[in-house]
Amino acid sequence: MEKILVQWEAFAAAQLPAAASMKSLALRNHASLILEAVAKDLTQPQTDEEQERKSKGHAPRLHGAPATAAETHALLRARSGFDINQLAAEYRALRATVLRLWAQACGPEGTNLEDTIRFNEAIDQALAESIAFFSAQVDQARNLLLGMLGHDMRNPLHAIQATAAYLSRLNAGAEVSTAAARLIKSGSRMKALLDDLLDFNRTRLGLGINVVRSNGDLAEVFLDQLQQLRVVHPGRQIDFEAVGDTTGVWDANRLDQLLGNLVSNALKYGALDTPVKVSLMGTPNEVKISVRNSGAKIEPSFLERVFDPLRRGPGQQDQAGRDGSLGLGLYICKEIATAHGGDISARSDDTETVFTVRLPRSFAG
Repeated sequence: MEKILVQWEAFAAAQLPAAASMKSLALRNHASLILEAVAKDLTQPQTDEEQERKSKGHAPRLHGAPATAAETHALLRARSGFDINQLAAEYRALRATVLRLWAQACGPEGTNLEDTIRFNEAIDQALAESIAFFSAQVDQARNLLLGMLGHDMRNPLHAIQATAAYLSRLNAGAEVSTAAARLIKSGSRMKALLDDLLDFNRTRLGLGINVVRSNGDLAEVFLDQLQQLRVVHPGRQIDFEAVGDTTGVWDANRLDQLLGNLVSNALKYGALDTPVKVSLMGTPNEVKISVRNSGAKIEPSFLERVFDPLRRGPGQQDQAGRDGSLGLGLYICKEIATAHGGDISARSDDTETVFTVRLPRSFAG
């Protein structure tokens, strides 16, 4: 054990800058427990199926590993500043050290191929556990940081918007009014980005989109939103039709956000000389929202992932942030629909592209 740990420690100490200030105990971490678990695992009976699962990193926890040593090791390495490549490198070095010492101790005639295979499978399983746990810890830390950042940026942004609104009311001349208008517009765009970021962050933390439902008529909600969009896009035609009963129990503000995202997307990617068509259709059990636009067909390979986060339209992948978008609009639409117990789908052909949202009239979730 000590020969292995000495080499483990030496390799870990070379993982800079994370290991620069780490002492021997921290560098060795849970290496001895991982090795003890591997050694114990080698003594247990194993079927061919179990052997195959372990070789793919899909086995149950290593036998005897306390909850587990590989996971705890990953947690401490993440907190120490190791990256995932350094974590994986530790296991590669551990494997090489053990196999080299094993061969030296047993000689070429004494090495058991079955034991060697099982040892490699056990190391692979420990590595899989470590990487999975490490990735989860990094994701959680990043999401918490994004949440705090988005929350803390709202206060100075509110101050900027309030100051800009105050300047616009002073009637201090055309230059001041124009500058104030630019500040207000930029502040609104930044607020939309922050709202998208915070909504995205909530979903990544497993909290989902926050909705506050009440009785309301979607036709009335959408009429106001569409009028605002017509003002912002004076050169574009936006048609609206409502059929049947469009009342229900939902979060009007969130569905207003959903419609704004869908129509803005249709205006951005649709043909300039054709209208964007919005329709509401009420049935006894649900209300269906459809947003249609003509224009270039969305390729099937892109369409099947169009609701994934941080996805942007064709030709837009390298323009992040330049048009006031993070590529989260359709993802947030999907989350809003899900939070209401509904769903969203998309289809596209050479004639039109249609996004359809189905919402139950009432939802107890």
